[in-house]
Amino acid sequence: MFESKYSKVLTIFLIIVIIAIIVLLGFLGYDYYQKYFITKDTSEFVDSFEGDQTIAEENNDSTTETNTAENENVLEQVESTTKTGTTKVKKQYKGFGVDGTIQIPKTKVKYPVLEKVTKKSIETAVAILYGVGLNQPGNTVIVGHNYRNGLFFSNNKKLQNGDKIYITDNTGTKLTYTIYNKFETTPEDTSFYTRDTAGKPEITLSTCTDDSSARIIIFAKAD
Repeated sequence: MFESKYSKVLTIFLIIVIIAIIVLLGFLGYDYYQKYFITKDTSEFVDSFEGDQTIAEENNDSTTETNTAENENVLEQVESTTKTGTTKVKKQYKGFGVDGTIQIPKTKVKYPVLEKVTKKSIETAVAILYGVGLNQPGNTVIVGHNYRNGLFFSNNKKLQNGDKIYITDNTGTKLTYTIYNKFETTPEDTSFYTRDTAGKPEITLSTCTDDSSARIIIFAKAD
């Protein structure tokens, strides 16, 4: 009788362990799948975006069409009116307007910078929360999730003063930024948004700490 009860308990325990292992493997598999395909899609977009900007510049800013039939993430185009009244082409990534791209070699960041923050946009890439615009005099705040798996701004904690960030805007201008300040603050703190940049372009990167209790803030200024 005792051996029979022990056998049943052991069987139930083994079943629970097997289920737990399956769930864990499923979670890890989904995490890998998400990271791999988001990274692949965004990297391909950045390469295409920057390639298009180079071609446009070489053709005196004329509109060029790029064959992206082999890329599932076809660069959609929408027209927007600039301050001067001229019409320019703004690219879209997965339905979101793109203001440029960001690359951080140290953390292998390579993403489109979406024009505004929404729940869905920052599940897709990184986005502008506040500011004058990429590569413009003044400060622009770019936010990204910390999924603790390498996606988006998960590795911002590894960045240090002196590290480089590369921003390409919709005009094809690519500027190099150097990090000069890094700190943690509360999620409610916005005091640094309107800081004096002495007339130079600056960017601020913002993401959560690993425990989501605070924000990691990084300042970088154009070289």
